[in-house]
Amino acid sequence: MTTELNPLVAILMGSKSDWEIMKFASDLLTEFKIAHEVKVLSAHRTPIETATYIAEIESRKIKVVIAAAGGAAHLAGVCAAHTIVPVLGVPMTSTLNGLDSLLSTVQMPAGIPVGTLAIGKAGAINSALLAVAILAHVHADLIVKLKEYRKQQSEKILKEHLP
Repeated sequence: MTTELNPLVAILMGSKSDWEIMKFASDLLTEFKIAHEVKVLSAHRTPIETATYIAEIESRKIKVVIAAAGGAAHLAGVCAAHTIVPVLGVPMTSTLNGLDSLLSTVQMPAGIPVGTLAIGKAGAINSALLAVAILAHVHADLIVKLKEYRKQQSEKILKEHLP
């Protein structure tokens, strides 16, 4: 994916196949007009490149990292180990229906936090919304947008009728 000018959020995936789900996070950040970049990096297959990329994000002013991975799912943990920028982990569906990914992401040792979201699409969407909430503390216009988004979600549910 192309890198946007001055991204505030980095979306990382352990493999290209995760894009089908993580596109929901990217689309939502775009809807909120938040500059972000998307990359495929693997904690296991590209460890040096991953560590190098994460080591540079603070100087690049990236404020949130969203890391998605399946299976052993160590991408979020590896990212968190190399930066103080908040890292949000999105477990992907995998061999054990994503339970292996969830446990690998959520069971971080004390001292290296990873905010872990739901498995799959819900996690991707919520990771973007959590990134917006984190950024809203510095970008006041996002508070208004986030409140409007939640209002629209409520209105959508209230309009639903059963036969």
